[in-house]
Amino acid sequence: MAFLERGMVWLSTVANLAPMVGFLGTVSGMIGAFQTIKEMGDVVPSQVAGGISEALITTASGLVVGILIQFCYNFFASRIDRIIADMQEHTAAFIDLLSEMQHQDEAAGGA
Repeated sequence: MAFLERGMVWLSTVANLAPMVGFLGTVSGMIGAFQTIKEMGDVVPSQVAGGISEALITTASGLVVGILIQFCYNFFASRIDRIIADMQEHTAAFIDLLSEMQHQDEAAGGA
């Protein structure tokens, strides 16, 4: 069943890493905002707003990507599980049919 699950590891990886990359942008934006505060001395909101905005945008972007990819991962994992369960059910029914046919052949040959 590995062919059904190929690519799933990438979805999982992106879903897990996207928020971290977003938080990395948050840290970068906040560092920039604090650096501006340090350099200016007096805090002028418009001077630090860019860094704070960067921080919030990257956080939101990382969370949106992570949530969407996690949804896709769960959807595909559920479908794969359903396909595998159907395959197992049909395989068991086929084996039962073959076994029944073999018993009928043995009974017909022995009579």
